[in-house]
Amino acid sequence: MSMQGVQGEEKVELTKAEAKRVRERSLRLLFSLIAPVKNRLWGSLVLVVSSQALRVVGPYLIAVAIDQALPQAIKGNWTPLYVTVIEYLGAAISAALLIAFFLRYAQKVNQDIMFDMRRRLFRHTQNLSIEFHETYTSGRVIARQTSDLDSIKELLDSGGNEMVAGILNMLFTGIALLLLDAQSFFILLVALVPLYFLTIWFQRQTRINYRKTRVASAKLIVYFVETMTGIRAVKAFRKEKRNEAKYSELVEDYRSVNAKVIQLFGIYDPGLIMIGNITVAFILFFGGSRVVDHHLGIGVLVSAIFYARRFFDPMENLAMFYNAYQSANSALEKISGVLEEQPSVPEPANPIDLAERKGHLSFKDVSFAYSNGKQILPKFNLDIPAGQTIALVGTTGAGKSTLAKLIARFYDPIEGRVALDDVDLRDLRDSDLRKAIVMVTQEAYLFSGSVADNIALGKPDATREEIIASAKAVGAHEFIEALPDGYDTDVNKRGGRVSAGQRQLISFARSFIADPTVLLLDEATSSLDIPSERMVQRGLQTLLKGRTAIIIAHRLSTVSIADRVIVMEHGEIIEDDAPATLIQGTGKFAKMHKAWRDSLV
Repeated sequence: MSMQGVQGEEKVELTKAEAKRVRERSLRLLFSLIAPVKNRLWGSLVLVVSSQALRVVGPYLIAVAIDQALPQAIKGNWTPLYVTVIEYLGAAISAALLIAFFLRYAQKVNQDIMFDMRRRLFRHTQNLSIEFHETYTSGRVIARQTSDLDSIKELLDSGGNEMVAGILNMLFTGIALLLLDAQSFFILLVALVPLYFLTIWFQRQTRINYRKTRVASAKLIVYFVETMTGIRAVKAFRKEKRNEAKYSELVEDYRSVNAKVIQLFGIYDPGLIMIGNITVAFILFFGGSRVVDHHLGIGVLVSAIFYARRFFDPMENLAMFYNAYQSANSALEKISGVLEEQPSVPEPANPIDLAERKGHLSFKDVSFAYSNGKQILPKFNLDIPAGQTIALVGTTGAGKSTLAKLIARFYDPIEGRVALDDVDLRDLRDSDLRKAIVMVTQEAYLFSGSVADNIALGKPDATREEIIASAKAVGAHEFIEALPDGYDTDVNKRGGRVSAGQRQLISFARSFIADPTVLLLDEATSSLDIPSERMVQRGLQTLLKGRTAIIIAHRLSTVSIADRVIVMEHGEIIEDDAPATLIQGTGKFAKMHKAWRDSLV
């Protein structure tokens, strides 16, 4: 599935071809979820069929009691009436017990389905490529994991069970009425014609409007997440009032589409009641005339009325549950869209093992463009010997970060090859690639948990001694020991308990303990102040020793530790030499270095 397919999920109106593809996609997901529990679903079906069959016995026994047992009782023979009452109670109690067992049994099956779906969605979303996450906003991902899954859970917990029971009740009631009195069944059959057209109209309108509600709901969640994620920018630029106005607008859109759905129920529910009452009136009139002519028993007429009422009772409930169904159906469409999205950097079918990790990197005729079509690298060539530290510099948009992303295999080149020790990165297992190449970004993201846990991300089976040794190696041990609980200190959400420089040192310790062959530093010091940068620079000296390293930096202070500087412009290399050589020249790097030196005065 392409990114266009994922983005198309947010469309309210779909072409017939698109709608067909979405339905097929949703059904594939549904069948894959049902497959592991299909035998248990058959068990649920047996329970619900049995319970609904017993429920329709009641009105028939009432007819027997009125037309046969009661006349016998009037003559002094009470046995038939006793037997009929006992049969009625037995059927009612048995039906109630079976329904209770069905609901409990179905709930367990439903929970297993939801567990499978939640786990599958999390695992798949996490394994998708960076391109997906850069295109598919975090708010939409959260909407899939929260409101969409909750909609499906609501249907499974209540609506699904009630729908199955209601449909079976209508089916069995219709069959029982046909067997009891064919003429009354014919009246019911005629009533199905206006009921059919009313229901078709209702389904079409709710399908459109529920798609609108899912889109409106997703927009609300996206805007909320983006606002809270960027709360510092909101506060800095005093955007509270503007955000409030925008959010109020989105809330009003959501309220408006929900109001339209409610209006549909305001037409459908009264329509059902009217059709049901008219049907009962016709059965009563024509049945009553046959009772007068002694062609029909009173008990049969009473039972026919009961069956007619029972037939339409589930319809009113089904109208309410159709609400949950449409919401869940829209949610299933969107979740299936995410689950069918394929990684843009797939695992190789026939992976190649690295004989020995040395760290030699090479770009051979590499061209690359992002999904927007803008070309970043045109026929790019570069050779980085093992153990060499290079610094990539250049203006914004020159292609520096793109190079790092290609080396980390966040993306694959459109043409050419990026190789590690003469093996194309596309031929390496993802696990081997992650061991060999580690990227440290400007953000230095820390997860909730202890400092030790965050360092151990680089080596999950690391001992406490290894964690401490890696922190000492990059100069992080002293400040960690000074924290309230030392290495067991909870860094809080996103590392809010430590400074930017300290977060970066913890990320260096994480990279050090991972012991990669190639280390990528993507502007790892750009957000630090001068004292923090100096602290981090000392950690870098240890971290880079004996590794192939690519440093992307706007601050030229980091360049001094590089063996080689590469200056890029519009995806091409315009200068490539040792730092001292370039500084003494008259090229772009010399001018950049002079401007940086002047800024320090």
